[in-house]
Amino acid sequence: MVPETRSGAVMLASLEPWLHPVLIVLALFAIGFAILNFGAVKRILIGRPMRTKELYAKHTKLLWYVALPVLAADLYSSVAYGPEAGMTELAGLGDSAKWLILPITAATVSLLVILITSYIMGIIAYPDGGGAYAIAKDNFRRPWASLVAASALLVDYVLTVAVSVSAGIQAVSSAYPQVIPYETTLAILCIFIILLVNLRGVAESASIFAWPTILFMISMMTLIFAGFVNEAHRGFHQAATPPLGVVPAGLTLLLALKAFSSASSALTGIETISNSVPVFRDPHQKNAIKAYIGLGVITGITLLGFAWHLYVQGISVNPDNTMLSQLAGLYFGHGVVYQIIIWSTFIVLILAANSTFTGFPQLAALVAADGFLPRALTIRGDRLGYSNGMLVLAALASLLIEVFHAETNALIPLYAIGVFLSFTVAQVGLVRRWLRLRQGIWPVKLAINAVGAGVTALVAIIFAVTKFTDGAWIVIVVLPLLVALSAAVHRHYEQIGRELAIDLAAERPETHSVISIVLVSGVHRVVLNTLSFAQSIHTNVIAVYVGFDEESIERMKKQWEAWGSPCKLYTLKSEYRSLLRPLSLFIRTLEKIEGGPDRVHVIVPQFIPRRWWHNALHNQTALLIRLWLMRNRDVVVTTVPYHLHQ
Repeated sequence: MVPETRSGAVMLASLEPWLHPVLIVLALFAIGFAILNFGAVKRILIGRPMRTKELYAKHTKLLWYVALPVLAADLYSSVAYGPEAGMTELAGLGDSAKWLILPITAATVSLLVILITSYIMGIIAYPDGGGAYAIAKDNFRRPWASLVAASALLVDYVLTVAVSVSAGIQAVSSAYPQVIPYETTLAILCIFIILLVNLRGVAESASIFAWPTILFMISMMTLIFAGFVNEAHRGFHQAATPPLGVVPAGLTLLLALKAFSSASSALTGIETISNSVPVFRDPHQKNAIKAYIGLGVITGITLLGFAWHLYVQGISVNPDNTMLSQLAGLYFGHGVVYQIIIWSTFIVLILAANSTFTGFPQLAALVAADGFLPRALTIRGDRLGYSNGMLVLAALASLLIEVFHAETNALIPLYAIGVFLSFTVAQVGLVRRWLRLRQGIWPVKLAINAVGAGVTALVAIIFAVTKFTDGAWIVIVVLPLLVALSAAVHRHYEQIGRELAIDLAAERPETHSVISIVLVSGVHRVVLNTLSFAQSIHTNVIAVYVGFDEESIERMKKQWEAWGSPCKLYTLKSEYRSLLRPLSLFIRTLEKIEGGPDRVHVIVPQFIPRRWWHNALHNQTALLIRLWLMRNRDVVVTTVPYHLHQ
């Protein structure tokens, strides 16, 4: 068998030099086919277009118990790496620091309760969704607060996709080390698949993605139950259990806060439900609250149970084997149950990005509708989702994964600071709302949101300080840039609005003196078609021919006379073989003639080949002329196509 194995390796080595070029050529052909047959390919991948009225149809909305696993995937999947992220910071302190996973996780769950309570109050106050952005927009006079919240959340959404997908791939590579060299490629491929499914619509993605998340929830509950069964037989304090309450040497307040901030990354994604309230079936407000309560209960139980078993079993941080993989292997070996846990973890971490593909486009569309982001983000695709926002999210997350090579620990320092900043803005906004309205039990609401604002602000500061040198500075720099960019976009739209506005009572359409110039390259059917069009819409028509030598110019004059001179012909000589320069000079001369036209209408003939590949056989002069002339303020360009039959 050894000689056969070696011969196979030699054969693969001999194929490798030309295998990649062949694959690249095939990929280019596939891309070309997709572009030229875009409609057909789009129907296959995305599905039939949906009518706008279907946006409000019942089948496009989600039941709360279906939306729960779909929108909860982002938050709930974090339990797979949140506690481990916190313990990674303390790994250098040895076994005596392992017990700290318990208070760190307890603090994380306490923060979870505060945040969910606060966001439920946000849904009650703002039932149409929008989360922190809608709250800040309504409760702060200046737009900077809402822009900070929106920018922080949008950055967090991108990082959520990158971190979740990277963590999912690492979960698989823990069980199958052969995958490690291909982590970046596989992560980007997963993002592409999630993008395609989401482009098909929220309801379809929900039916596909709900069950894997439910499977992961069942797997984690099974793992926690198995742990308690193990401890019931072998004791809650086993040989591997580290001592409780021992303060390890080298532990500092800064290090403890750093561990807590890393563990708090398990709470990112909690805002997804509040941003996606409109996707719930009516009454969407109550259904979103039900989903939040269910999410809080199951996430809290899972975090506490998982952390407890990690402590009892004395599981250590291993960069090549996740703590979840170690615990599952300890309870179940590497059999079927272990494989189910590992693969469900992989799937749900990948699907955590899916809930972001709902939240990011919704939020981006809200901000764009207010004029702070490009308006293209407000356009719904064929399947009624904000497809442009999905494409932007996929592109940015893929770029991050490529830059950081799908390393979860390298991405986590960038991860939570933005979302906790948006949490803080939302809580402060709600405090301002209760102080302004003073209705009902507003003192209780005020107290809850004030506590939430203080805690989330503290966590954001802790994260910024403790993770600054690890990469958090990137987000701290990026957020002000995004806010400034959003403000610049808004100023641009306002300037355009002021410039395009007219006085309806005073301003009316005016008649201009227009001359139509038909560009001719000879006397043939395409020119005949174009001149017929020009003379049908205007009487003042001239033809312009640009020649490169005297012979071609004289030949054109004779053909024009033989044709009966259907209109006045001007011939221009280009000594540098350029069409654009002499044409521009001619147009400028026309515009300067006293009593001449105040508008020049340039009509460009163009023939359209019957076969797509015929375009490669002809120069694209018409396109070049259009692009060049569009720079001129008082020049109107029209293309008259002639479709070839052969």
